[in-house]
Amino acid sequence: MRAAVLAPALTVAGALAIIALERLRPYDRQRFLRAGLGVDLVGYAVIQSAVLSVVIHALVGALDAATGASRYRLVAGWPFAAQLALFLVSHDLYIYWFHRAQHRVPLLWRLHEAHHSAREVDWIAGSRSHALEILINQTIEVGAMVLLGASTDVMLIKGAISIVSGMWIHANVDLRLGWLSYVLNGPELHRWHHAIDYAPPGKNYATKFSFWDYLFGTADRRPGKPAGYGLTDPFPAGFLAQQAHAFRRR
Repeated sequence: MRAAVLAPALTVAGALAIIALERLRPYDRQRFLRAGLGVDLVGYAVIQSAVLSVVIHALVGALDAATGASRYRLVAGWPFAAQLALFLVSHDLYIYWFHRAQHRVPLLWRLHEAHHSAREVDWIAGSRSHALEILINQTIEVGAMVLLGASTDVMLIKGAISIVSGMWIHANVDLRLGWLSYVLNGPELHRWHHAIDYAPPGKNYATKFSFWDYLFGTADRRPGKPAGYGLTDPFPAGFLAQQAHAFRRR
């Protein structure tokens, strides 16, 4: 099956599987049509993603036109699996450190604050990320693949894996991975990152691979259950208000 068909199929199948698990094995009592679902699903996952996709590909295209880097096709001869592994691991390492910086640098926290504003964490809550945060991270993600000459199939499958991984780590699912949780991230660890009773700057910054937290000393496998999720300070409810909130005087 071609990646152009496989990637969206994997994304939809992953979303449906996670939604089903949330109904079958919920961690927190939570309505499916929770407060803020429309903002996360329509505002962030659909409209913002579509607009930023066009902007990011234009930026990367302009960068490639200016540098001509992709013509060297540095990884084009690599097997599909090797290309995919390179970009999965390298981008995840970058995201770990950028995410960690966002919780320590006030200016970067302003862009990350929206992501932590959801008071109910579930399969689509992870899409709530400020447009500038996504612009930075996905321009670096897509730019690296384009400029190094990765195949289009790698870009599509990498994108699908990232989307499903983002849904999974925020899922309202009471499921533990056992020893796999030391390698692959999941809601067991990441829900604590969103806990309202978690002292800043927090722990558990990893996205796809939890071993970054163990490697760099930021893993926290505490017992018990979070008292809740979100921010202690008031945060606007609407999509545009949430985008503008990052630029308000504090």
